[in-house]
Amino acid sequence: MPPGHNGLMSQGTELGDFLRSRRSRLQPADAGLAPDGRRRRVQGLRRDEVARLAGVSTEYYTRLEQGKSGNISAEVLAGLAGALRLDDTEREHLTDLSSRPPARHASSPPQRVRPGLYRLLETLDHVPAFIFGRRTDVLASNRLARAVITDFDAMPATRRNFARFVLLDPAARDLYPDWEVAATEITAVLRMEAGQRPNDRQLGDLVGELTLRCPGFSDRWNDHRVLRHHHGIKRHHHPEFGELVFAYEVLQIPGDPDQKLCVYNVEAGSRTEEAIRLLGSWTASDSDSADSAV
Repeated sequence: MPPGHNGLMSQGTELGDFLRSRRSRLQPADAGLAPDGRRRRVQGLRRDEVARLAGVSTEYYTRLEQGKSGNISAEVLAGLAGALRLDDTEREHLTDLSSRPPARHASSPPQRVRPGLYRLLETLDHVPAFIFGRRTDVLASNRLARAVITDFDAMPATRRNFARFVLLDPAARDLYPDWEVAATEITAVLRMEAGQRPNDRQLGDLVGELTLRCPGFSDRWNDHRVLRHHHGIKRHHHPEFGELVFAYEVLQIPGDPDQKLCVYNVEAGSRTEEAIRLLGSWTASDSDSADSAV
C-alpha cells in the first residue's frame, strides 16, 4: 500500500501492515507448527496460527492487523515478537508502532551541531566521519567524508540527506558496488525512523519525494524491513583508487539522542589506509589553496 499524502500512514495501518509482512515470510515449520492438513490459501502463517503462538485470540489478533487495537500490553507485544520470530530491531519497531503517536503533523525544530562536535570532526582528519540526525539528515562532515562519499557542504542545507543521496543521486550508483543493497538498507533505516516519528512532516515529505522519484522505492518501503545502523562494513568505489573498504561505527552523541557520529575506520596497513592517506593530503592541499585564494 502506498504512503498517504504526506508520505506516511496512520500508526494503526502501519502496525497492521508490519504484522502482515512479518507473518507472510514465515512457514509453519519455521514456527514449529506441524502440518494440519488444511489447504493453505495465504503465503506464510495464517492469522489463527500467529494468534495461537502469541497467546491471544484470533479475533483480537485480527483487530491488530486491521488497525483497530487500543493499548497493547507488554505481554502481548512479547508474544507477537516471539510468534513472528522478530529480531531485536524489529521488536523495537513493533513497540514504536504500538505506542501512542505525538500530535499529528508535528514539525521538528532545526537541528544544530554544537561547536565542540565540529572540533571533534576536525581532529578526526585521518578517516571519514560525519554527524547525522533525524531522517538521515547530514548535519556536519569532515574533509575525508566529503572526498569519499560526496560533498554535502556543496548542497543546500535542506538537501543534505543521506537517504536522498543514496537513492536519487546518480553518483551513488557509482560509489556503491552493490547499490541495490545500499538502497534497501537506507530504506529500512527510514522505515525505522517512521515508526519512531510517525507524524514527522519533513520525514513524510522525504518519503513522498522518494516514492515519486526513485524507481523501486515503493517496493522496498512496502517490504517493511527495518534496520538500525550500529557498526558494519562499507565498500565504496573511488574513481582514482578503486574499491575502498571501511569498518564503520555509529556512536550516540551524548546529550542529543537524535544525533549520531559515524566514523569510517580503516584497517592498518591496508590498501584503503594508503588511499585515505593520499586523499587526506590531496584534500588538505586543496583546502590550503582555497584559503590562500581568499
